[in-house]
Amino acid sequence: MLDLRPVGYIIGLLVAVLGATMLLPLAADLAAGNGHWPVFAQSAIVTGLSGGLIALACANGLREGLTLQQTFLVTTSVWVALPVFGALPFLLGATEARPVDAFFEAMSGLTTTGSTVLTGLETLPAGLLLWRGLMQWLGGIGIIVVAMVFLPELRVGGMQIFRAEAFETMGKILPRAAGIAARISWIYIGLTGLCALAYLGAGMNAFDAVVHAMTTIATGGFANYDASFAAFGPVVHYWAALFMVLAALPFVRFVQFTAGTAKPLLRDSQIHAFLVIALVLVLILTLAQMLETGRWGESAFRAALFNGVSVMTGTGYASTDYMGWGAFAALVFFFAGLIGGCAGSTSCSIKVFRYQLLFSSIRAQLARINAPHGVFEPRYQGRPVSEDVMNSVIAFFVFFVVTLGVLSVALSMTGLDFVTSVSGAATALANVGPGLGDQIGPTGNFAALNDTAKWMLILAMLAGRLELLAVYAIFTVTFWRV
Repeated sequence: MLDLRPVGYIIGLLVAVLGATMLLPLAADLAAGNGHWPVFAQSAIVTGLSGGLIALACANGLREGLTLQQTFLVTTSVWVALPVFGALPFLLGATEARPVDAFFEAMSGLTTTGSTVLTGLETLPAGLLLWRGLMQWLGGIGIIVVAMVFLPELRVGGMQIFRAEAFETMGKILPRAAGIAARISWIYIGLTGLCALAYLGAGMNAFDAVVHAMTTIATGGFANYDASFAAFGPVVHYWAALFMVLAALPFVRFVQFTAGTAKPLLRDSQIHAFLVIALVLVLILTLAQMLETGRWGESAFRAALFNGVSVMTGTGYASTDYMGWGAFAALVFFFAGLIGGCAGSTSCSIKVFRYQLLFSSIRAQLARINAPHGVFEPRYQGRPVSEDVMNSVIAFFVFFVVTLGVLSVALSMTGLDFVTSVSGAATALANVGPGLGDQIGPTGNFAALNDTAKWMLILAMLAGRLELLAVYAIFTVTFWRV
């Protein structure tokens, strides 16, 4: 029988840590003197005690390392448990959100999706705004660890190709996770600090600079204003674009760079492809905007740069209503959101390396057709790619496309129009944030969607953040056979 105690122990510890972080927005509300701090006091007590009791109850089952089944369960269950407790401040606080809305906001935050059901953000207490930023910041560093440790170990979606780059040792999964987290945490904190200083120097106040730095480096997209980054000036937009790009690069390369080895960062073909795609995307959007609206020059380039990078990296900020750039631009934004950043970054979606592997496989297959007696195999970074990795990548693409289609149909059956259904499904699965159309587009939000649609999108955000297969595996019969 599957022993769930190690799973419960890890979940309990992480829930307790989440409760401790609620003290920061509590302090923010105390400093602001808005009287909202008891909400975070209550939430911190409930979360901290619940997590602590769960960990204590399961401590006697702790063993060195986790089995494959336990690792799958931990990877998925953590992203279910944390939003449950992360939703408490929205349920008890100034928003007085309904359970589905509170859970939607928390899931969107911790998965760094950035879709929101809240309006009037400018009027919310400082603690709630800081909590939204903290959830995304914690979710961002959490997903880096998952991508560099757990997913390669679980052989999910082709991530096993990065096992050697994930500081692989002969140790068990928990010690390795701790080692990776320690190395990456300093890089993550450092980038957040630099981003906050850049925003502060560009005219943001200190509170906005800190919160938006956290959501930028997490490529999360939660903002403190309904207008998102339209509330800030041009210099802020350029800084944001730079740090969104940095956050979409593999963090293991930053660790290697700070250790004195710059070659991996400069020679990574995934980084090269990402930057080239981003540049082409910005140029296309600039041209489309000029042809459709007559807007040109620096302002057109800046709008294309900021919004294009925001959508491609899955951050989800907006500085203007790009739905007004025409149908072609809207289509470009849709597909840009399905690209994503690099593996091992805070970015989301399909990710560049999978497209590289897919195209490499196609080239090899075409070469075999033209020269049947030749030996051709897919290659990545100059190294042959095993059949196991290619099968995993192709399985991911199939599951992604099928899930996107099924979810789009299901959303349309709840009464949503075609554009809202398809773009809503895509933005949730790819963890981008805004969809397309008037309702969930860059100037809208998800508040008006029906509850059934919101629950569907919640599940899609979870599955998309964990690369689909890690979630789907636990629903198979073979998974539970011991």
